[in-house]
Amino acid sequence: MSQPNAKKVAVLGATGLVGTEMLKTLEHYNFPVSELVALASPRSAGKKLKFKGEEIEVKAVAEEHFKGVDIALFSAGGSTSKTWAPIAAAQGALVIDNSSAWRMDPDVPLIVPEVNAADISYATKKNIIANPNCSTIIANTVLFPLHLAAGLKYINVSTYQSVAGTGIKAITSLRDGSAAYLNGQEYKDEVYPHNIAFNLLPHIGAFDEDGISEEEWKMVNESRKIMHIPNLQVSGITVRVPIFRCHGESITAQFDKPLTPEEAKEILSHAPSVKLADDPQNNVYPLPSDVIGTYEVNVGRIRRDTGLDNALAMWVVGDNTLKGAAQNAVQIALLTL
Repeated sequence: MSQPNAKKVAVLGATGLVGTEMLKTLEHYNFPVSELVALASPRSAGKKLKFKGEEIEVKAVAEEHFKGVDIALFSAGGSTSKTWAPIAAAQGALVIDNSSAWRMDPDVPLIVPEVNAADISYATKKNIIANPNCSTIIANTVLFPLHLAAGLKYINVSTYQSVAGTGIKAITSLRDGSAAYLNGQEYKDEVYPHNIAFNLLPHIGAFDEDGISEEEWKMVNESRKIMHIPNLQVSGITVRVPIFRCHGESITAQFDKPLTPEEAKEILSHAPSVKLADDPQNNVYPLPSDVIGTYEVNVGRIRRDTGLDNALAMWVVGDNTLKGAAQNAVQIALLTL
C-alpha cells in the first residue's frame, strides 16, 4: 500500500558521498516516496543502488528524468546545479540544492528547519531551496535557541572540518596519505594543496584580497540570512583536519543579555536536533568518533568566555554528511508534506 502524500523524488548526485546518505536519510525518516529516480553523471549511469530493499538503477541526468518529479534533492556541485536546477524547477519539481550556487540568491530561501522553516513560503519564487553550508548548519542549530533567549550579537567560529566535506576522493587521499606517511613513503595529495595526512590546512575555498576564505564568508553571510540577524558580527577561521567524517567547531557567542552556562545548558537540553554532552570533569564532551552516523548536533564544554562580556564559549560537533547535508535536505523536504 502506498503511503499518503507520497512523492516522486529524484536524487541528483546519487552515487556521491552525500547522495548515498540522502537515500539512507529518506529511509530513516520514512519519507513517503512513490518513486525514486537516482541521477548522476553519464559515467555513473547503470550503477545499482539500494533503496528500501530494492535495487535502483542510476540514470544519466537528463531533462526527461525530471518529468513528474515532486522533489529533487541535488548534491552534485555548484556548476551542475546552476545548469539543472532551473530545468528541474521548470518541470514542476521543488529543488533542494546542497551546493553553494543558490544560497545567497534573495529569491531562494536558505533553510535550517529548526531555525527558519517558515522561509519555505517564498520557495515558490524559483521553486528552489538552498541547503546551507555544512559548518553553518551545525553552528546555527545550536546558536539559534540561545539567540531566542538572549539576542545573539557576535560569534567567533573556528572550524575543524573533516575530509568528508570535500568528497570521496579526499577520504581516499587521507587514507592513502596516512598509510604512506606511516610507512615512510612519499605521497602527493591530489585533492588538497598540501598533504592532509597528519596535517592541518587553514584553507577551505579560495581566498579573497583580504585573505578571507570562501568558507569563512559562508559562515558570515549564511548565518545572517538563516537566523534573520542582518547585523550579526561574525569572525573565525575554517580549518581542514585529518579525520574522515564530522566537523568540530569552537564557538564563542556574545549576547545582548546575560546568559549563564547553566541557562544555556538547560535551553540546549531541550533544543530540537541538539544533544547536550557536557560533563568535562568526567571526560564527557562531543567527539567526532561518537557523532559519526548520528542525527543530532552535539554540544558541550559550555562555559563563560574569559574575554568578552555576556559571552559563552562552547564545543560543537555534527556529522557533516548528515545534519550538515543530507539530513537537513530531507528535513526540508519533510516541511512540504
